[in-house]
Amino acid sequence: MTFKKPDAKTLKKTLTPLQFKITQEDGTEPPFDNPYHNHKEPGLYVDVVSGEPLFSSLDKFDSGCGWPSFTAPLKEVVEKEDRRYGMRRVEVRSKEADSHLGHVFDDGPRDRGGLRYCINSAALRFIPVSELEKEGYGEYLELFK
Repeated sequence: MTFKKPDAKTLKKTLTPLQFKITQEDGTEPPFDNPYHNHKEPGLYVDVVSGEPLFSSLDKFDSGCGWPSFTAPLKEVVEKEDRRYGMRRVEVRSKEADSHLGHVFDDGPRDRGGLRYCINSAALRFIPVSELEKEGYGEYLELFK
């Protein structure tokens, strides 16, 4: 499966205003007021822009921060230093579409590597295990057996 970023005109039509703000303008959604922070269903979280697989529900945990949190990405993501707002953080972006996803911190579960990928729900699309094959992500079914 090939993943690529649509042009800006297409993105304006296909993404909600919040999805566009988060992924294209490096925005942040409100904590606890987003669909995936407390989501527990098994499946994959993919980039809402390109569809590239990003995180598995198997790596999701409740960090209490109000955003979906994962211990590791499924595939390589881009990490960049972020010094906005007087803070020093590490921004996380999707590799293929360059979508802003959120940030990674070193306060995750120690027994699972110690990282917390704090990701905006609006940057993600969830695909339940039962839909993986139909949606073209059948290669990931093995993770859930």
